[in-house]
Amino acid sequence: MRQQKQASYLDAFIPIVVLVSLLGAAVYLYGDNSSSGPNQIALLFATFTAALIGLKNGFTWKTLEEAMIKGITISLGAILILLMVGALIGTWLLSGTVPTLIYYGLQIIHPSWFYAAGCLICGIVAMSIGSSWTTAATIGVALLGVANGLGLDPVVTAGAVISGAYFGDKLSPLSETTNLAPAVAGSDLFEHIQHIQHMLWTTVPSFVIALIIFIFMGFNADVSSESSKIDEIATILQSNFNISIVNLVPLVILLGLAIKKMPAFPAISIGAVVGAIWALLFQGDLIASQVNPDEGVLVSHFKLVWATFFDGFSLETGNAKMDDLLSGGGMSSMLTTTWLVMTALMFGAIMEKTGLLELFVKSILKVAKSTGSLIASTVATCFGTNLVAADQYIAIVVPGRMFKEEYTKRGLRSVNLSRTLEDGGTITSPLIPWNTCGAYMQSVLLINPLDYAVYAFFNLINPFLAIVYAYLGIKILKIKPKAMQQGATAPDA
Repeated sequence: MRQQKQASYLDAFIPIVVLVSLLGAAVYLYGDNSSSGPNQIALLFATFTAALIGLKNGFTWKTLEEAMIKGITISLGAILILLMVGALIGTWLLSGTVPTLIYYGLQIIHPSWFYAAGCLICGIVAMSIGSSWTTAATIGVALLGVANGLGLDPVVTAGAVISGAYFGDKLSPLSETTNLAPAVAGSDLFEHIQHIQHMLWTTVPSFVIALIIFIFMGFNADVSSESSKIDEIATILQSNFNISIVNLVPLVILLGLAIKKMPAFPAISIGAVVGAIWALLFQGDLIASQVNPDEGVLVSHFKLVWATFFDGFSLETGNAKMDDLLSGGGMSSMLTTTWLVMTALMFGAIMEKTGLLELFVKSILKVAKSTGSLIASTVATCFGTNLVAADQYIAIVVPGRMFKEEYTKRGLRSVNLSRTLEDGGTITSPLIPWNTCGAYMQSVLLINPLDYAVYAFFNLINPFLAIVYAYLGIKILKIKPKAMQQGATAPDA
């Protein structure tokens, strides 16, 4: 057994400097394509750098390798969901589910309030099912199609989708993070329920401000000459797909399964299979135009639907933008994202195992003297963990575990910590391209997080508002004295 040495601050900074430098170089050299390989290589080199420091400090390679494997294991559930979301997008394009949503969206949603309406719709759906990922992959994809039809900015639309999806996810009692944060903070059942109520104080005002901004942007968008384009898109959709309200049944089934608390992977799998069945039942003409008639009807139709699961769906309409809009999906489209998730979590696991991540938190606690600075430090640590460990669950668990004792020592209720973990960890995760959430959103919405992050107003405002509340002492709950706890009737401080 080798003697393990305490890591120094220099040890902790070296992998971060390597990572930031390489990620910056990747974005500079490859632009929007940086997440298609360059970022993964940057994360691998940063991982090797952290591993070398771990070896220097007495860790064995076997220990470090086990940590990396454990880190990857954490992502396996997300990877399964990623692959099945790819299949779902492909079958829902072929079945006409997504085209039907786009078609009706063009008829119903007025351009002037489209951004705000899209944000609100995603918020309601995410709150109902407890999943920002599922919301983005279904409603979000359709809203981007509507935005293209209305001549609106898809990047702003992606920001509205992210804002709404994470607002609903954060407040939903069905959400994994909404349950994880109070569990890490040490809340009991009563405080777990109060956790959701406590989040309203930072979450709702942030969402209202975001909606006001989206309304303002919508009314100032130039869409005066887009009526002919809407008609053109509607014509293309009707000529290639059998547009009917029946096509929305796969979406209704998926939302129903989510509301019934079925786990994401089997629910999305059922949604993808129902989409494939619906394609065979209601899009016969479209499938016939895509297959080789010499193979026979049954074989050729089955072969195309099968291929849609792993390779997605491709359509040629004669309109390049519509071809891009109505093509995509398939498990193969998620392989690059899977690669990014695995390399990101390898780096995060090495940083945590070698104690390099903990060094940053300890240094922060030394300067966080007031309640305001403590909560601001927690938000910053959650965001930093999202940057370094590249996963929102780690960004909730690690800071929560490290700050829990300090909150109790300072007489702060656990709901303060659980709310702050979500304000800083859950909300900021989709803004980082190499984070699991950012990588997922890019693979689904096909827009770089560095682009839509500017317009994800809810995700930007919420952490800032949480810090403002902390320094002003707004809704910062104190631990009750023992005499008051026994009565359980006195108001919180």
